[in-house]
Amino acid sequence: MSKLALIASIATKTNESQATVTRVLDALFSDVTERLRADNEVLLPSIGKLKAEDKPERTGRNPRTGEAITIAAKVTLKFVAAKALKDAVN
Repeated sequence: MSKLALIASIATKTNESQATVTRVLDALFSDVTERLRADNEVLLPSIGKLKAEDKPERTGRNPRTGEAITIAAKVTLKFVAAKALKDAVN
């Protein structure tokens, strides 16, 4: 589902304008991003939990040459679905 389709769907279900729904979704994205940076975890009730985890620098291999390379440290995101969401989908 694209962002525009999501906005249209929510606007129809809530009888709000698409502009209002767009502002709410943009604010949600901004808030989630800030909280992931600060707390490393965001709980979305009835949906699940987003977690930011640090991956340390590590050594890997170039598959073509077999040469050892260094893979830089980075932050990855993990999502754990809530039981309510799992039950609704199944």
